[in-house]
Amino acid sequence: MASKDVVPAVTLNSGYRMPAMGLGVWRMENTAVRGVIHSAIRSGYRHFDCAGNYASSHAYIVDHQQLKMHTVNFCTKYQNEAEVGEALAEAFQTGLVKREDLFITTKLWNSDHGHVVEACKDSLKKLRLDYLDLYLIHFPVPTTHTGIGKTASVIGEDGVLDIDTTISLETTWRAMEKLVSMGLVRSIGISNYGVFLTRDCLAYAKIKPAVNQIEMHPYFQRDSLVKFCQKHGICVTAHTPLGGGCTANAKLFGSLSCLDDPVIEDMAEKYGKTPAQLILRWSHQRNIVVIPKTSKVERLKENIEIFDFDISDEDMEEIKAIDKNHRTNQPGKFWGIDVYA
Repeated sequence: MASKDVVPAVTLNSGYRMPAMGLGVWRMENTAVRGVIHSAIRSGYRHFDCAGNYASSHAYIVDHQQLKMHTVNFCTKYQNEAEVGEALAEAFQTGLVKREDLFITTKLWNSDHGHVVEACKDSLKKLRLDYLDLYLIHFPVPTTHTGIGKTASVIGEDGVLDIDTTISLETTWRAMEKLVSMGLVRSIGISNYGVFLTRDCLAYAKIKPAVNQIEMHPYFQRDSLVKFCQKHGICVTAHTPLGGGCTANAKLFGSLSCLDDPVIEDMAEKYGKTPAQLILRWSHQRNIVVIPKTSKVERLKENIEIFDFDISDEDMEEIKAIDKNHRTNQPGKFWGIDVYA
């Protein structure tokens, strides 16, 4: 069994330390949360990444004439911050782990850009925490406010996400900085920002973003963005680090899985590791923090066992050559607009 000492940590530009391996809990069913989190802690995980308000099971079409909302099918997600909070509270109460030994991240949802402090406090209440280690802007896309803790994505009558053009990202970032001065959050960061939005944030930030959390895996390596962030002292965290290998992503977005790539499979066999372990190790050697999601105890243990081998420079270059510039997470399918454009 791994101990917490097995997982190295990176020092953020805020001065705080973040474990290089975490567990993502987005899309984890509520009934599974407690068992998975406690098993993860026992396996050595000290870093948990929550999806904040990215938990809606619906989008909404707005009838602007009658100001009515009509539900339409979105994609299956789980609103599980409260369940995570219960699991953490029990872990603290039973002595399984101390709060100061954990690194907890959650995110600001699109519809709360104009209500940053209230949204953060709502997440803290659900998570039963006094502070967050890291709070991220989930997407650089302010949308129509639907109420604190509400998770709807408002779709206009034209079938396009209803983006709020009255809120600038600089305004959102100023509110994020306020969270630090209030003592609610230790580090703040961004997510799903490209090179130029990251550059803009650096230009107006009084507190530099500590992290940019992006989709990154062998089929979507993001080399320019990774290098830009690291050059400017921003830690890159990879969500979807295994390339959308889960059935849900394949079904929702038609994703290609790098887990099945012959280069990955052959190389994993060479190192006596699974394809997932090889991919996670590849990210680690690029100085990228990874937060793979799993609800299976055996996978929890498998994913964390990547710190006992090194991929050669030659093999790192071979993996670099399989990049397909293939993004697996495509919310535009539901929002009617490519928010990465």
